[in-house]
Amino acid sequence: MATMKRRHIPLSEKQPDYDSLINDEYNDSFKEKTHKYQPQPQPIVYSSNKNIAFLQRNQHTIITIILTLLSFWTRFRKITLSKSVVWDEAHFGKFGSHYLNHDFYFDVHPPLGKILVGFSGWIGGYNGSFNFDSGATYPEDVNFACMRIFNAFFGAMMVPVAYLTAVQLKMSLMASLLTATMVLLDNAYLTISRFILLDSMLLFFTCTSLYTLTTFHNLRYESFSVKWWTWLCLTGASLGCVLSVKWVGLFAVAVVGVYTVEDLWQMWGDLQMPKKTYFNHWIARVIGLIIIPAIIYISSFIMHFALLYRSGPGDAQMSSLFQANLEGNSMSDNPLELYIEIAYNSKLTFKNAGYGGGLLHSHVQTYPEGSKQQQVTCYHHKDDNNHWTIRPPRSYDMSYYENSEDESFIRFVKDGDLVRLQHTSTGRNLHSHPVNAPVTTSQWEVSCYGNETVGDIQDNWKVEIVDDFVYQDKERVRSLTTRFRLRHEKMGCLLTADNGVLPQWGFKQTEVYCDKRNDTENPHSMWNVEQHWNEKLPAAPANAYKSHFLRDFITLNIAMWTSNNALTPDPDKYDILSSEPSEWPFVSVGLRMCGWGDNDIKYYLLGNPIVWWLSIASIFVFVFTTVFYVIRMQRQIYDLSNAQWDHFFYAGKTLFLGWFFHYIPFFIMGRVTYLHHYFPALYFSIIMVPFLMDHFTRNSSRTVKYAVFIPVYIAVIATFIHFAPVSFGLEGPITNYSSLVWRKNWNLIEERNN
Repeated sequence: MATMKRRHIPLSEKQPDYDSLINDEYNDSFKEKTHKYQPQPQPIVYSSNKNIAFLQRNQHTIITIILTLLSFWTRFRKITLSKSVVWDEAHFGKFGSHYLNHDFYFDVHPPLGKILVGFSGWIGGYNGSFNFDSGATYPEDVNFACMRIFNAFFGAMMVPVAYLTAVQLKMSLMASLLTATMVLLDNAYLTISRFILLDSMLLFFTCTSLYTLTTFHNLRYESFSVKWWTWLCLTGASLGCVLSVKWVGLFAVAVVGVYTVEDLWQMWGDLQMPKKTYFNHWIARVIGLIIIPAIIYISSFIMHFALLYRSGPGDAQMSSLFQANLEGNSMSDNPLELYIEIAYNSKLTFKNAGYGGGLLHSHVQTYPEGSKQQQVTCYHHKDDNNHWTIRPPRSYDMSYYENSEDESFIRFVKDGDLVRLQHTSTGRNLHSHPVNAPVTTSQWEVSCYGNETVGDIQDNWKVEIVDDFVYQDKERVRSLTTRFRLRHEKMGCLLTADNGVLPQWGFKQTEVYCDKRNDTENPHSMWNVEQHWNEKLPAAPANAYKSHFLRDFITLNIAMWTSNNALTPDPDKYDILSSEPSEWPFVSVGLRMCGWGDNDIKYYLLGNPIVWWLSIASIFVFVFTTVFYVIRMQRQIYDLSNAQWDHFFYAGKTLFLGWFFHYIPFFIMGRVTYLHHYFPALYFSIIMVPFLMDHFTRNSSRTVKYAVFIPVYIAVIATFIHFAPVSFGLEGPITNYSSLVWRKNWNLIEERNN
């Protein structure tokens, strides 16, 4: 990242020091060489013994291989001990099954990780037939071992990537090994990696994003070389992958984004850099860090739509036109083509045209306040309570709409027509009146009232056609393709559902109200006919219309965003698994991942306390140290050389921002939070520990360094061994493990009290 420049340099620094300049891009003593100077490290002298020389030349490769093997051993060991569906395997295993069955589903996360879960099942010969019910025993024909090992592979690869990242951050061998050891022996990372979940993939791509960024930073003297382009594009690819697994990846994008903005800002201040070169740097960043991640993200949705071509449980989140193209969807019965038009006495369902909109719905339950009439909501799942029948309006000549003597008589619904919408299940009519809506109290309530004979003109709604995706005219309402508004005849308000959520008495469904603001551009005040039944009209041919990918892509992403924001804590319900962000860094809580009976194999998601406590302490130490250095520099007191300060500030700031961006936003979010949400932030703070230890012992003797590092190694290893059962599986009565309870808040033995 950009560095903080100092105006005064001690005399001792005015001679070239190639070792200290290894991380210094713009040294004040060498301004004339800002773009031409490429620092060279001190030459390495190898042993005369061939074997020792071989080890010296290949030490990083050998260490990386050993660390990878150790990581495989910890992640794969006893991975099939529990033959039951553990924790969120119930969700992500099921999503993997949908890809194998090609059934369209909906989830709040992007699809790449779940596609990989499905791929792991395909590798293991799984046919997608298992329901993955929570706590259910895996049948013999489900190769859950292969699926778990596939996921554990990503968790295992975090360890060598952490080591290589520390090497790229110019840490000593002892500090780099400590980085890998802390990642290897963190019990929480080990546990989360051993099941069919997305977290191991998310963490792996978070690790690779930091590694590729750091490697790219170290190539800044080789701008536009093949290696420079390679690592720039690999950084973009890592960002695309982490973002395509979970939206938490946006925080990794933020870290790289801050680095890039500061880097380009520093270049802008360099008057020796040609403008063409500066412009090329912008082009390169756009290609590597915007276009490549976008291609990967969009490609994951292309695969998602291509694999899920059959009707499934997530249909209702998508547009009606998209659903009509899914195999097995009930909308294949829609009268399309010549008789696409909607007619009076047709039975149909209405879908809100706003992004994330649901189906117009009603049920026998009534509002607890207001009119206390039958509730009207929007619902994303298909059932008979979504069905409505178009009837003639109140107080108008019925013969204009119906002809009992002519069975073939059809009256199509046109722009400007008045209609009465009768709820098919209950016989009541869609109704509005000057009563405040239950949640959006500034608007009018919408209810169901009366029946075929009982009612008034407040049951009447005027149809206002907005546009049609296929046809150019706006004369008649057509199923799937026509967007229209429903305006209340008497009050002039618009039927609207803007994804506001009703309380528990409304089953957390979307509020529907009559908007008196007359906002005709609001998509949440627009509707389309999704399903259409009329015995007088013929059925449609298969694939009558094709939906556009870009429209479907945007629709799904907004639906994901809306649903993610709706994951709020229920004040009326106690969630034993949830926790607060303030509890995470200090290992105040753990998380039970499965049943807790004596005969169950139990897993407790708990971090290695030594690793976590040192990690959060390092964040505070870095902030204090940085402030200390800055204050002393302001007083012309320099504890570090230019190169040392630049390296300290770049590496420490990168790690701090990685922790900050991945952690602090959870205090702002309204959604329910869990312990594993802290894991990406933890990774950055773990690396901060050996980085600071290396920094503070940089001028110390080898004996002092050993005295500092070895106790930390011992503490991390010993604590991991002590808590290893929580990761590898707790067998027998849980009371046998009372020695593991270091804090009262850990509900390992008893329930946690909030």
